[in-house]
Amino acid sequence: MILKAALLVLAFAAVGWALCGASLAVARALISLRAALWIHLAAAPAIFAVLSWVYFRQWGLTTPLQTAAAFTLIVVLLDAAIVAQFIERSYAMFFSILGTWLPFVLIFLATWASGQLAGRPAP
Repeated sequence: MILKAALLVLAFAAVGWALCGASLAVARALISLRAALWIHLAAAPAIFAVLSWVYFRQWGLTTPLQTAAAFTLIVVLLDAAIVAQFIERSYAMFFSILGTWLPFVLIFLATWASGQLAGRPAP
């Protein structure tokens, strides 16, 4: 059960991270970086609210707090290991409150709130 929970949380977090990255990449190609960061700031919590709602309604193997912490930690680690290292080739993104830290906080809050609202799945 623990392995299933860990794999599900990892999968949902990775999908959310990829969707957030795609929203930012598309926005950056079409508009200014600053405007793209604002779109990303709105998209990130919305994406994770929907994903966490699905997770909690279907499985709910972890608490809202555990899930929010895990989703956020996984996103931070993927940003550091992949985005900063290979895409941006710099860790400067971690100096941006708008581009990095606010989305992390909102991902945590959206996931936690979604879990609180969704409740546990029916047996």
